[in-house]
Amino acid sequence: MNRILKKSAMVSMATGVSRPSREEAEAAVRTLILWAGDDPDREGLVGTPDRVVRSYEEFFAGYDEDPREMLQRTFEEVEGYDEVVMLRDIRLESHCEHHMVPIIGKVHIGYLPDRRVVGISKLARVVDAYARRLQIQEKLTAQIANTLQDVLQPRGVAVVIEAAHQCMTTRGVHKSDVAMVTSRMLGAFRNNGETRREFLTMIGRSSL
Repeated sequence: MNRILKKSAMVSMATGVSRPSREEAEAAVRTLILWAGDDPDREGLVGTPDRVVRSYEEFFAGYDEDPREMLQRTFEEVEGYDEVVMLRDIRLESHCEHHMVPIIGKVHIGYLPDRRVVGISKLARVVDAYARRLQIQEKLTAQIANTLQDVLQPRGVAVVIEAAHQCMTTRGVHKSDVAMVTSRMLGAFRNNGETRREFLTMIGRSSL
């Protein structure tokens, strides 16, 4: 990844945006340090631009990942299994696109397979691929659900995200005990009340 960001001509897979060079990114961090009122050349900060850029490579790695590609390998030997497949409490680490501060929470995913299933680690990888971009929670919820529905073609998909936004907990209104909940229900989870209730019960919720 370091080598990629050193090339100014590299383009984001997700957005088609051309990236600046690594040197330009580090210079931008130096400018922010100066703007904050500190000296980027003092001992404690001299390596900070490099560290920040390296951390951004990790935080925003999703711009170079294709979530749809992650779901291409599926399995059909399921002995007729047609009940809910669910992965709950997937840790969510993302960043608010309005303030570029963390969104921390968990994601619950359920789907009703139609003759084929996907490895459960792929569900978590799809979450990470979208989460490691600048996001709003509503869009993130829809992206995960829509991708699973489009690629796997199951009988239904359910995604619920519960997360705390540091743009609200550590600045602005400073409400530290607030969690935002969003959901996206498709297919049977939208149209069948019993299926929806089953999923909500499995994630420990009586309703949404």
